[in-house]
Parts: sequence; structure tokens; C-alpha cells
Amino acid sequence: MNQLAAPASLSAPAQNVPRSALAKISWKFGLKSLEKLACLLLFFALWEFLPRAGIVSAAFLSPPSDVFAAIVKLVQTDQLNKHIIASLQRSLAGLTLAVFFGVGLGLMMGVVRRFEAFVDPLLQLFRQVSALALFPVFLLFFGIGEASKIAIIFWAAFWPVLLNTISGVKQVEKLLIHSALSMGASRQFIFFKVILPAAAPSIFTGIRLAGAYSITALVAAEMIGSHAGLGFLTLNSQEIFQIPSMYAGIVLLAVLGLALNYVLALLEKRLTRWRSGLEFHE
Repeated sequence: MNQLAAPASLSAPAQNVPRSALAKISWKFGLKSLEKLACLLLFFALWEFLPRAGIVSAAFLSPPSDVFAAIVKLVQTDQLNKHIIASLQRSLAGLTLAVFFGVGLGLMMGVVRRFEAFVDPLLQLFRQVSALALFPVFLLFFGIGEASKIAIIFWAAFWPVLLNTISGVKQVEKLLIHSALSMGASRQFIFFKVILPAAAPSIFTGIRLAGAYSITALVAAEMIGSHAGLGFLTLNSQEIFQIPSMYAGIVLLAVLGLALNYVLALLEKRLTRWRSGLEFHE
């Protein structure tokens, strides 16, 4: 009986250690969350105070309460879903094309050096041209329909995916590749089991940047020929001087960008789950 009781008494202190460590982690996490929340509350309080106090004209800077009322009005009139769905369809279409072509071309350029040397001068020339500068060209080729809007978003989102993919492939440890070759691994095996997983973090960094660019490019994409979308809402509200609705569009674009970034971060965490084990052992 004594022999059975001893392990139980020894296990009690062992359980107390992780609980205290967990409490410290929870306290630090809660403190950081409060700091972030306090910063946001201070920002919105200052934003509300400046136009209410007359320091800044409310005609140019609507207080957050008026912006929130404009968002509620959009919900009540069933306009919010229409604008969000239109913007999401355009941004996701452009982002999907950018990921497909950016990752594909980036992997090819990172692996085949002669191909990179051949294509790089042309890409270096094109990457200096912004999506806004090509806006008239896209309108000439694709018209004022959805194709030109998706093309603008694609162009803005393509470059971070491409450049981060190339960088990720080039930064793969040569020792890993040589070790796999020395064990008789085929080049196809090395590409899918060594190069692609090692480059995945950099690729996902490019995709998350591209997600942010796809949202910011919405305003430019929805400048002409649009009847729905958050970018259209922002620009149209500014033209008819509905300033609270204009700021509502800006706030909703920011929220949409944060939501897209959160989804992409979850996807990255799920697809690169193997990295957590490496970080734990480090």
C-alpha cells in the first residue's frame, strides 16, 4: 500500500509546475490582449472626440458612432451583403489566379536556374509597373466588366507570391538536398518532399501579403463600371458626399482584409503543422 501511495504523492508537485507555468502564460497573454484592446479603445475614443469637440470638422471626419450607424443602415437595407459578396468574389478570384501562376512560376524559377536567368529581366521590368498604371490597358483589353477588375487584383497580388516563392526555394538548405540525393532519392521525391515543404513558410508569407494587396486593389478595381462592392461604396459615397458611408466602406475593407488574413493564417498553420514539432524541439 505504501509503495502505491508514494507515486501519487510524488506526482502532486509535478502537476503544480505546469499549472503555475500555464497561469503565467495566461496572465501574459491576457495582459497583451488588454494592451491591444486599450490601444484600439483609445484610438476610437480620440476619433469620436475630435469631430464632436469641433477640433476637426465632422463634414470631413465622421465620428465612429455615425460610421456604425451607417453600417447598421446598410444591414437594414440589405446592401451590406451585396457589397461584401461582390468584393469577396473579385478579390478571391484575383488572389486565386495570383497564387496559381505565382507559385507555379516561382517554383520553376527557383529550381531551374537557366529558366530564371532567361525570364528574370522581363519580370524585373514588369514588376516596376503598378496595377494603377496598367488600369487603362486592362480596360482596353477586357472592357469595364468583371474581367478587368480581376486582372487588376491579380496583377497586384501576383508579385508578392512570385517573389516569396522564389526566395523560399532558394533558401532551402543545400545539405538537405545533397543528403536526399546521397540516399538515392529521385528528383521528383526531392521536389515534393524536401524543396516544397521547406519553401512552404515563405510561400505562405507571399500568399498572405497577396491577400492584403488583393483587398487594397479593390478600390482601384471598382472605380469604373461597378455597381456593388466595398470599393464602389467608398468611392460613390465620397462623390455624393455621404461621408459616414464612405468611412463605413473603409472600415469594412479593413475588417475584410483582417478576416482574409486570419483565414490564410489558419490555412498556413494547418498545412504546415509539421513546423510546430521543430519549433518545440528548438
